[in-house]
Amino acid sequence: MKFFEKPSTDLADRVPPGQHLAKGFPVLTYGDTPQISTEAWQFTVSGLGSSKTLSWQDFMDMPQTEFTADFHCVTRWSKLDVKWCGIKVVDFLKEIDVEPTVTDVMAHCYGGYTTNISMEDFAREENFFAHTLFDEPLPAEHGGPMRLVVPHLYAWKSAKWINGLEFLADRELGFWEKNGYHHRGEPFAEERYSSL
Repeated sequence: MKFFEKPSTDLADRVPPGQHLAKGFPVLTYGDTPQISTEAWQFTVSGLGSSKTLSWQDFMDMPQTEFTADFHCVTRWSKLDVKWCGIKVVDFLKEIDVEPTVTDVMAHCYGGYTTNISMEDFAREENFFAHTLFDEPLPAEHGGPMRLVVPHLYAWKSAKWINGLEFLADRELGFWEKNGYHHRGEPFAEERYSSL
């Protein structure tokens, strides 16, 4: 059975250059998969603005939204029309104070993973924190109980097992960015690796 297929030409506006369509939903993880219950899960906001810790229930009390989005991995596969449910980043930002000098965000995760995102790329209507995948609780292997999803960037920016955000006045590089990946990661521009 073929797990990947070349996209048809009518999907050129949805599938970035160099990508193949995945028939399943592949799992790629560096290191062990953290196992965190929703009762133990906490989310810390730090950096420029209010410092606070939110619980799972705090996130569940925010507006919940359903999303259907395409998902593009830097390892050259894409999955179209992924169904999620979660909290819009723009709704989350209404719950915290962020100073106007913020230019960048560092996502922090259980297991020690980090990834950087510019505030311009982060604070977009289509970005969200996901806790549900295809109408089921988000499995740990896909980043559960909660992950960030940033559909317009490669999937390493959609941080799995997220447990905090640090708001910054300058760009700092996260795990993969320090190891040669592009600081932004825009799929249609094939921003896979750093030119530095």
